[in-house]
Amino acid sequence: MNNIADRILHEDNHTIVVNKIASEIVQGDKTGDEPLLEKIRSYLKEKYNKPGNVFCGLVHRLDRPTSGALVFARTSKGLSRLNEQFRDKSTRKIYWAIVETKPGKKEGRLIDYLKKNEKQNKSYVCDELVKGGKQAILSYKWLRSSQHYHLLEVVLETGRHHQIRCQLANMGSVIKGDLKYGAKRSNKDASICLHSRVLIYKHPTTLEDININAPVPNDPLWQFF
Repeated sequence: MNNIADRILHEDNHTIVVNKIASEIVQGDKTGDEPLLEKIRSYLKEKYNKPGNVFCGLVHRLDRPTSGALVFARTSKGLSRLNEQFRDKSTRKIYWAIVETKPGKKEGRLIDYLKKNEKQNKSYVCDELVKGGKQAILSYKWLRSSQHYHLLEVVLETGRHHQIRCQLANMGSVIKGDLKYGAKRSNKDASICLHSRVLIYKHPTTLEDININAPVPNDPLWQFF
């Protein structure tokens, strides 16, 4: 599954959608690991036999330990139009999260204020009057349970730093493997059980709805759900 070609969920002249694996970084960072952005550039360069630099624009991100659907732009026109969609929240993002504790209510809408601690790279729920606090809204729905874990569907209404991780933990439903937000133990592959399951956006030029469904990681618990 590490091969980019095997993980492409959609590709056209303006966009390319990849199923990110949990260990990948999206953009380059101090680790020096090859980011997904560069892997896609290499794939496009080879596939289309392109000389020189290949355009690949970053539209949105997923945290390193998170998996799932991620769209990139293949043209500058595609990038500006996709950026606009993400800014005005006309895209739809649905996540699946495996949590340690079943929520008290089977479904609900969480409205919190979050403040990011840059030094810790972590967000905290805060009072709405706190300087730097930003409103964070999501809806969740319980889907099913295994013996020890519970699968939730999460729909994001805002896109804050570590939003799902922080809000679910604050509710008492910590994501499996997410030590940073209070999980009992880490996952063997250092992932957290959060997956970008569905991504819906409008094609930058035809404006037709592109509806992406990303297969879950090849892991026994994910496969059970």
